[in-house]
Amino acid sequence: QVQLVESGGGLVQPGGSLRLSCAASGLRFDYYTFGWFRQAPGKERERVSCIRSDGLFTTVAETVKGRFTISRDNSRNTVYLQMNSLKPEDTAVYYCATRRGSVCRVSPGEYDYWGQGTQVAVSS
Repeated sequence: QVQLVESGGGLVQPGGSLRLSCAASGLRFDYYTFGWFRQAPGKERERVSCIRSDGLFTTVAETVKGRFTISRDNSRNTVYLQMNSLKPEDTAVYYCATRRGSVCRVSPGEYDYWGQGTQVAVSS
């Protein structure tokens, strides 16, 4: 079965960096588009970034543009989210999700499989 396992979260000071990883198994990795989502307490889950199945198209939310970068390594079946210049408002549980095909969708409902999430806390 399809499994997504996130790692790399933690507590970091404002201005710091983290790199999240999402290791995928049970699927033909290069057939799938991946998204990173986050959900803060009391807020809806929002898409932070997305990378197309071929890796040639990426998108990031305006709130993280210039700070977050998504990438994928098809040889390792892994997707990454590099987060720099972190702010307290980036605090949330971050989820990796995937959908078959080559289109990045905004809505969480458009994604077929989800990881368990990893907590990111930005605080001094």
